[in-house]
Amino acid sequence: MKLKKETKRQLGLIPGYIILILFCLFIFIMVGWIILASFSTTAEIFRGEALKFKSGFHLENYVKAIVTNKIGLCFLNSILYTVISCIAIILIAAPASYALCRYKFKGNTFLQLMFMTGLGIPTTMIIMPLFSLTSRLNLASSRTVLIILYIGLILPFTVFFMYAFFKGIPSDYVEAAKVDGCDPYRIFWRIMLPLAQPGLVTVTIFNIITVWNEYFVSLIFANDSALRPVAIGLVNMINSMKYTGDWAGMFAAVVVVFLPTFILYIFLSDRIVAGITAGGIKG
Repeated sequence: MKLKKETKRQLGLIPGYIILILFCLFIFIMVGWIILASFSTTAEIFRGEALKFKSGFHLENYVKAIVTNKIGLCFLNSILYTVISCIAIILIAAPASYALCRYKFKGNTFLQLMFMTGLGIPTTMIIMPLFSLTSRLNLASSRTVLIILYIGLILPFTVFFMYAFFKGIPSDYVEAAKVDGCDPYRIFWRIMLPLAQPGLVTVTIFNIITVWNEYFVSLIFANDSALRPVAIGLVNMINSMKYTGDWAGMFAAVVVVFLPTFILYIFLSDRIVAGITAGGIKG
């Protein structure tokens, strides 16, 4: 009887599996075609011969994308924004979430409410006041402003994500450390933070992907072309393709922008799933 129920359950999942397989196949074919077309020429792409490589592999497409169209500069800008922002977010959010979780003090509930409010406010609602403020301070076109904005916008999510991990760590570790004579700072940095490593890795990956692919804030605040990240650079290049018709170079630029996050997810997907699962169980 149990075997029949299990068989029926598995048969009911078949349509979902089929849809998932077809979706993955579609994504694989599209991404694969873009990568292969980036080594072809525009003429071969329009003739439908992009995958035949009759004229060989054209690595100059990547040279044009990175150097001529300044995708390389945008790439370096995105690396700078991503690295500094994600490190700063963890250095701020980890102690903050630990303090909110483990210490009861006046204003604790208010601070949690403020972070929760920050999660619920759309970026589009605060972008104009922020732009007005930065303009008055003559900081509108600055890498520092972009980094500060990224930190502020992502911080509420990171605090609540880490809050769940610290909440799930048994307080026995803290009590044992106190018995051994550890002060609160050493307890956090040497005991609690390493125990929350799965959460740190997972939320950092999310933050990296978010900052790397961010478009709207950088569109408003990166007025200087030398400050633009890859998302803005790619859009500008796509618009320029309307006039130059260099589709092979455009596909090369797409690959340059897409490849880092794709590689990051491929190698760290297990850590992402494990971190989310652990946070869900502990919370």
